[in-house]
Amino acid sequence: MKHVILGNGPAGVIAAEIIRKRVPDDQIMMIRSEDVPPYSRMAIPYLLMGNIQESGTYLRKDPEHFQKLKIEQIHGKVSSVDPKLKKLELEDGQSISFDKLLIATGFIPVQPPIPGIDLPGVHPCWTMEDARVIAKLAKPGSRVLQMGAGFIGCIILEALASRGVDLTVVEMGDRMVPRMMTTVAGGMIKKWVEEKGVQVHTNTKVDAITKTNAGLTVRLSNGKSLEVDLVISATGVRPNVAYLKSSGIEIQTEILVDGVMQTSQHDIYAAGDVAEGIDFSTGERIVNAIQPNAAEQARIAAIAMTGGDCESLGALQINILDTLGLISSSFGLWSGAKGGDHVELVDLPQYKYLRLEFLGDVLIGATCVGSTDHIGVLRGLIQGKFHWVVGKRL
Repeated sequence: MKHVILGNGPAGVIAAEIIRKRVPDDQIMMIRSEDVPPYSRMAIPYLLMGNIQESGTYLRKDPEHFQKLKIEQIHGKVSSVDPKLKKLELEDGQSISFDKLLIATGFIPVQPPIPGIDLPGVHPCWTMEDARVIAKLAKPGSRVLQMGAGFIGCIILEALASRGVDLTVVEMGDRMVPRMMTTVAGGMIKKWVEEKGVQVHTNTKVDAITKTNAGLTVRLSNGKSLEVDLVISATGVRPNVAYLKSSGIEIQTEILVDGVMQTSQHDIYAAGDVAEGIDFSTGERIVNAIQPNAAEQARIAAIAMTGGDCESLGALQINILDTLGLISSSFGLWSGAKGGDHVELVDLPQYKYLRLEFLGDVLIGATCVGSTDHIGVLRGLIQGKFHWVVGKRL
């Protein structure tokens, strides 16, 4: 049996290792788009902070790890997949056959339609090459503008701030991290960041970027113009699925998978950020782009690809973020549900916040800022779907 894995991020690596453990003699091929060892994108900010070297981002520290496991690594970008012929084509013209295929190509950055977005000095922060370029440009005292203050944006923000730059952040939403924090919680994070010396403009867009003798001029929708040396685009990502256009694989927001991570095409599976699974709380489709979910989906896919019996119970939304020392988290249906209710504790001066979402007598979601003591408890209560009456669990 020949197992081909598209992508060498956490999902691809975990799947390859589990497949090898279950079928010692099968052929495994992992195709990577970057000419570097498998690494974690979430470690790039720590690289920019100077906490680790490039090797510290690598998912496996032994340079011969994949060779020892007889996992072949191919450098190339996929241009098409043919489920009927069970083969795929690379952009360099190479054709690769497969018996089982796992798609784990993750996300790619979204480039917003802004005049000047292609100018020198405007960069995403997604690949290892991006990190190398930014490390050269983001020197102490450099004027840096970052577009986007979502989850990934806040991680990049911390890395940039640690480099001693003069940092301004622009966010289209009415608060920071709008896709994981309530209005109050997102506002608290904004205030915290501003007190640390970062300028934040919410409800604001970048209208245009132009080249000047002094560097770059960024015109904002609030009427302000800023002179900067570097612009970082962290405005969002989208699934890397363009090469599947003629494959017949069913895609909505992302690739649709069933309980064993199989796509609409037999013997083709998907895992990680590129896969759209089922929400644990609602039973509806969900995009849950976090590494623990990617690892679990990879495990299930690998077992299914090797004839095993394992099925997903659904993905629970979990977000935990450290923004310049302020910890925030959200779980499950953190924004509530129709017909639900909530309780809320707010201590703005101390940056403490807790909001619990209920549907009937069941805890379905939570948002927390400034404390980590009960993160595990909240997750367990939501996953357990416990019923509560007068403060007692049934």
